[in-house]
Amino acid sequence: MRTAWRVAQVRAAEESLMKTLPEGALMQRAAAGLARRCADSLPRVYGSRVLLLVGPGNNGGDALYAGAQLARRGARVEALLFDPERAHRGGAAALHDAGGRLLDPRTNGMPAADLVVDGILGIGGRGGLREPHASRVAGLADRLRDALVIAVDVPSGVDTDTGAVTGMAIHADITVTFGALKPGLLVGAGAVHSGIVELVDIGLGPHLEGDPALYVPDAADIGAWWPRPVANDNKYSRGVVGVATGSDKYPGAAVLSTAGALAGPAGLVRYAGGAAGAVRFHHPPVIATERVVDAGRVQAWVCGSGLGTDERAFVELRAVLGAPVPAILDADALTLLANARMADWLRERDAPTVVTPHDGEFQRLSGGAPGDDRIAAATGLAERMDAVVLLKGDRTIVATPDGRVFVNPTGTPALATGGTGDVLAGLLGALLAGGLPAEQAAVAAAYAHGLAGRLAAEGGPVTAADVAVQLRAAVAILTRG
Repeated sequence: MRTAWRVAQVRAAEESLMKTLPEGALMQRAAAGLARRCADSLPRVYGSRVLLLVGPGNNGGDALYAGAQLARRGARVEALLFDPERAHRGGAAALHDAGGRLLDPRTNGMPAADLVVDGILGIGGRGGLREPHASRVAGLADRLRDALVIAVDVPSGVDTDTGAVTGMAIHADITVTFGALKPGLLVGAGAVHSGIVELVDIGLGPHLEGDPALYVPDAADIGAWWPRPVANDNKYSRGVVGVATGSDKYPGAAVLSTAGALAGPAGLVRYAGGAAGAVRFHHPPVIATERVVDAGRVQAWVCGSGLGTDERAFVELRAVLGAPVPAILDADALTLLANARMADWLRERDAPTVVTPHDGEFQRLSGGAPGDDRIAAATGLAERMDAVVLLKGDRTIVATPDGRVFVNPTGTPALATGGTGDVLAGLLGALLAGGLPAEQAAVAAAYAHGLAGRLAAEGGPVTAADVAVQLRAAVAILTRG
């Protein structure tokens, strides 16, 4: 599993590593990796036009040294020095000696380019680009739109620790980051601005200390966690998931959430709710009843999607919370949780609870929107509720009450359509019933759900039913190994 680290941890690791290396060696490692990625991104290096946006300090130095390597291979490299008096002297000299040009934006125009390298701000930048840099970047809008943009370590204007973008920021196609992944490249608006993220190993690994800010699962992690049947299993030993969703008014939520549950590893799905008839019609393997108390024994409950917020819904949620098994609370269940009558029931639970809010539901639960720092928002809610929080979004975050945070890398905008969250909740419930710990179940469900969304998008516009259909293909991909 990959990890992402905060700025302070990266800085400390850099200082520790530099004590063991000749002066300047760490920057040369970073510049070599950056130059290699730039070269690989161009149809050919010789004759290509490369524009470096160079700020003060080491970030600009990385860009200048990388530009020097490209110039020596025949690229026409020009460096726009945003702060000429504070530009990295060694890097500027190296570029000049390699045949590159150093430009002052106060007196030079904006040259055309095939590739633009953003080396304005490094990982220590906070807030959006400030003046005069913001105006200069705005003046480069045409160049940035027409060229491939590669950011050095982090796109300028993106908060490295949170992913917040509170002003003007570079929108990169590729971000080449050094030594360790950073949270701001993986969550929130920062992830969108970062494009494809490539990590260059410069030897920091043994020097990183403390707990990572984020854990980033990959397909091998999910495949290793996924419960599989063994020779002596039966439908009960594989786990039974209960689904308390939908209603007369919203039968589709019940159909979609049970579809998600059926794609998971549980051996049996029990449904309880007002849409029992629709569930029986669409999913004959599901055992359907009208109420939670009549459903029989389960190893996990899914509750909320399309449940409504009336007194019947309140009674059903209370029955789910009173059961001594893990519970996933979604959609209307989260709205009901804001009711003071639910507080004691939630606090008294001994079994794990997973809540799956989108931003609006998060606001109802916490009294405020997630804001720019989605990591802190999710961890704060997880601690207050003593529950695993799956905060939905393009990069879904899973936070645990003890402070661990995971980010899902398979998200896609195609999932931003009605009912896909119902499918996710059902799948998560099946993973819990299959025996996974709550945080692993949440991470695995988000990963497989995102992959299913990507597969569905290959066929055109996506519906929640398409995602449910593709879940089986996604699970097959993840469990092949």
